[in-house]
Amino acid sequence: MNKRPSLKQQNRKPVLLFLFCLSFIILAIGFFSSLKWGQAHTSWKVLWEALTWQGNDKTHLYIQTLRLPRTLTALFIGVQLALAGLLTQLITRNPLASPHLLGIHAGASLAVVIALITFSSFSLAHSVLFGFIGAACGTFLVWLLAGTQQKQHVQLTLAGIAVSVLLSSLTEGLTILNQHSTDSMLFWLVGSVDHASWAEVRMIMPFSLAGFAVFMLIIPSIKLLAMDDAVAIGLGGRVAVIKAVCMLLVIVLAGSAVAICGPIGFVGLIIPHIARALVGGKLVLLIPLTALLGGSLLLYADFISRFIAFPYESPVGIVTAAIGGPFFIYLARRKRGAEHAA
Repeated sequence: MNKRPSLKQQNRKPVLLFLFCLSFIILAIGFFSSLKWGQAHTSWKVLWEALTWQGNDKTHLYIQTLRLPRTLTALFIGVQLALAGLLTQLITRNPLASPHLLGIHAGASLAVVIALITFSSFSLAHSVLFGFIGAACGTFLVWLLAGTQQKQHVQLTLAGIAVSVLLSSLTEGLTILNQHSTDSMLFWLVGSVDHASWAEVRMIMPFSLAGFAVFMLIIPSIKLLAMDDAVAIGLGGRVAVIKAVCMLLVIVLAGSAVAICGPIGFVGLIIPHIARALVGGKLVLLIPLTALLGGSLLLYADFISRFIAFPYESPVGIVTAAIGGPFFIYLARRKRGAEHAA
């Protein structure tokens, strides 16, 4: 009786290994494609010399100071948004939930725009700080409107959409009324990584690495969230504390990402569903695969955005919205069909 599960697990290990290797290869292809192709032509030899710091001419410096930090920023932002989306869905037990739909993106964007208009000297650290504050305020508003009852999935989604629309409208109004201060933020408000430098990489990398590490460490606590609240409390779990810590992690991951690159939507909605379809709900596998796929999606989205209006740049948020919009409709229709069938 005990041999069948173990045999099934043994047969699944090569499949999982192949899946992770393939995901890593896809990410690597996207990474090097992002470095090689764009407005300027670059050969593989020059790219290798630039990455190994063997040359210092104009082309090498172009790769080292522009393309490499842009590519790394897209990678880290994609990882953060995907992990924030997965954690949001785990907290709310709602497959349609994401930082974008729960007011986190809109709150962070509004706070950054207000700070830009208010303060004459505005640094990257200020942007991240106000991004955190805005994300926390947006989250608080959504939870306040949705209530604290156990099954508030529909209310949470509706409250998130309402708060997001309200905060986004305020952001657009402030942008129109203060065009002299916000002209440089038009691309940022759609979601863009084309401005990224090494300063952005140094700022965002600790959040990505630390966020991933914390996510893996709190897996045992997160598993309690999948249970009924009464059962989890009966097992000794502090459900309210766990949810608070998880939501704080979502705010840190999504808030810092929005502060750096603007409200890039749908990454946190799409990737967790794809990862869950590939490896199931086992968090030890689901979390790293979500990170790999999130980084890959934003790398390829940024790559595609360079050629939409070539030789001019387009915001990466346009590409993720074009992919995520139909995907969201598909999820909503599937969820509605499942409810009718039940």
